[in-house]
Amino acid sequence: MPSLTAGGVVTVVGGGLAGCEAAWQLAERGLDVHLLEQKPARRTPAQTTDSLCELVCSNSLRGAAMSNAVGLLKEELRRAGSIVLACAYATRVPAGGALAVDREAFSHAIEARLRAHPRIRIEARLVEEIPRASLDAPAILATGPLTGDALAADLARVVGREHLAYYDAIAPIVAAESIDWDQVFKQSRYGKGVQEGDDEAYVNCPFDEAGYKAFVAALREAEKVSPRSFEEVRYFEGCLPVDVMAARGEMTLAFGPMKPVGLVDPRTGQRPFAVVQLRPEDAAATAYNLVGFQTRLTWPEQSRVLRTIPGLHGAEILRYGSVHRNTFVDAPRVLDARMQLRSRPGVFLAGQIAGVEGYVESCAAGFVCSVMLAQALSGRSVVPPPPTTALGGVLTHLGRATPDYQPSNVTWAWLPPFLDRRLKKRDRYEAMASRALSDLARWLEEAPLARAA
Repeated sequence: MPSLTAGGVVTVVGGGLAGCEAAWQLAERGLDVHLLEQKPARRTPAQTTDSLCELVCSNSLRGAAMSNAVGLLKEELRRAGSIVLACAYATRVPAGGALAVDREAFSHAIEARLRAHPRIRIEARLVEEIPRASLDAPAILATGPLTGDALAADLARVVGREHLAYYDAIAPIVAAESIDWDQVFKQSRYGKGVQEGDDEAYVNCPFDEAGYKAFVAALREAEKVSPRSFEEVRYFEGCLPVDVMAARGEMTLAFGPMKPVGLVDPRTGQRPFAVVQLRPEDAAATAYNLVGFQTRLTWPEQSRVLRTIPGLHGAEILRYGSVHRNTFVDAPRVLDARMQLRSRPGVFLAGQIAGVEGYVESCAAGFVCSVMLAQALSGRSVVPPPPTTALGGVLTHLGRATPDYQPSNVTWAWLPPFLDRRLKKRDRYEAMASRALSDLARWLEEAPLARAA
């Protein structure tokens, strides 16, 4: 394939996590970027603000421990100079062992840095077809899970019908002042991530067995939002609506988002039968989201059923849960090793539209795509992150052909296994993380443009 040469502006479509990360990394490597974002002209059903990098679901970027694959991915991005991770740490809120952010402060921080960059031009424009692109003036599509119908149709025309759609769901948010604090207790599982003297990050709404079973029955019986007739419902297993989980079995939620392990109700000295956990949405903890409580329930049914949760009988629901579509391509078949469309040279895909799932993974896909593109545009060798790193694992996942390719959060399966089977699982994962960070440091030092100037 002919090499790319720096002769024009790189167009980035989409101002979410992947698009903003890609635009920043390209600009920091001396390339001019035209960032196109449809807001404020139009919003998707899940969006509520006109800001870039809006977090439409949870405000958590998940766990930070090196024994977790996502913790490793975050640390790699931080060390590699990610704008998303830099702004996340600057706007973090208490969340136990997780990295959670004040979503408005986070979004504003990223947008301010992008708008101030002399090589980035931001334009509010609805893009309904794949932009014209060439080998010396490429384009990155980073339109996320809610890619507009017209653009999705054009993409389908270019790649064939391999692209798929399924539903993703958003968890509700409640006002802190409307919680009945006498019925709930603050505690992180096993006290994780809490320093002496700190306030606990999570609020727990405890159920006894009878209350839990009544709640599950209510979820099963409640009216749900029906999909449109022409849309196929395919849920991501890592982000199932609670009503879908409830329908799978009476105890499914008790072993999922409502599991009580690592918690002791200080009023009884006992572990509850089940809990709903609430996590602060902002630094001042004025609002809380219901952790893992994505739902398809209609808004009136959410008002009724969610207020049967202990402590939430008078809850003010600031944001209702909702269901939205996710569009992605069959990456192993339609993308090459540099995340470029095989059928349209000069057009690259990044973020969830390529088939990663989650905030951190989307950011990572934007980072990897843009660094390889910058290397190519400079006329230098394209050297991707090592496959032993979580960043390299993004490419492993996108290139791993399966009969039914599906989006995925980062897992240790994205990396080559650590062969010393004498180690226990946690120790093995930590050894893989140590190997990854060592190989990442070497890549950042030696590979062309791996690190921004």
